[in-house]
Amino acid sequence: MHIACLGEGMIELSGQPLQRRFGGDTLNTAIYLARVLDGSPHQVRYLSGMGNDSLSRQLLTDWQAEGVDVSHIVILPGKLPGLYMVETDARGERSFLYWRNDSAARHYFASGIDFASLLHTAQLQAVYLSGISLALFKEQERQRLLEALRDFARDGGKIWFDNNFRPSLWSAAQARAGHEAVLALADVALLTLDDEQALYGPETAEAVAERTLALGCKEVVIKRGGEPCLLASSELRAEVLATAVPQVVDTTAAGDSFAAGYLASRVLGSPPTQAAAYAHRLSAAVIAHRGAIIPRDAMPQR
Repeated sequence: MHIACLGEGMIELSGQPLQRRFGGDTLNTAIYLARVLDGSPHQVRYLSGMGNDSLSRQLLTDWQAEGVDVSHIVILPGKLPGLYMVETDARGERSFLYWRNDSAARHYFASGIDFASLLHTAQLQAVYLSGISLALFKEQERQRLLEALRDFARDGGKIWFDNNFRPSLWSAAQARAGHEAVLALADVALLTLDDEQALYGPETAEAVAERTLALGCKEVVIKRGGEPCLLASSELRAEVLATAVPQVVDTTAAGDSFAAGYLASRVLGSPPTQAAAYAHRLSAAVIAHRGAIIPRDAMPQR
């Protein structure tokens, strides 16, 4: 299976003193997908825009070293990668400051992408995107993407979606419309309960799952931080306990890594409950380290 992740990879500044790393929600998922799928016939590619400066080239080299296919990333001369800073409180909860409005990826998302060629089942079998991915498009481009996703799904392509709502990028009304259009096509939805409540008000995980299944999504995972996740489909209702973490250092990429652990496990044939158990273990390892991407030797075994 060829899997594409659509979004923006950025420079990450975090820690005291500041350290430079890289991250971005769908990029984090792409890297963890590539790690878990390493040694299998499945391949992960990233779809985005980058500059041609030395830092952009180094980022591409780093991502390629992680096993991510970067050959479909569009190079935009004169543009730079986005930047974000992570600040964590005493509990490891993070907040972000962004410098991304003129990034190469932003220009890529506004460039009139040839979605018909990019999302074609002859070369691609699954696509992963997030609410942040959707928010980076202007309305007209977003509608073109949705049309391409409908064609992709009709031709047998798999669509995986993570809600990742950021109110600084678009309004709740815009997000609800965009999310629901994708969820109607999605094979798997990975939804953070807090984000759903920010969009729809105080709902239970069960209500979120029912609403999402009613839209047409086939398999729903409701993420609830350190609480059990909820799995829902036409054939299954189950909760899977989270993995205990002795000390939370940094919650950056907690949900992104969970998504990767779950999806990779499903691709490799695990049933939903086993996939969720591994996703919890991977997420627990990630939040016990600083930064979005943990050392390879800290990855839990499947």
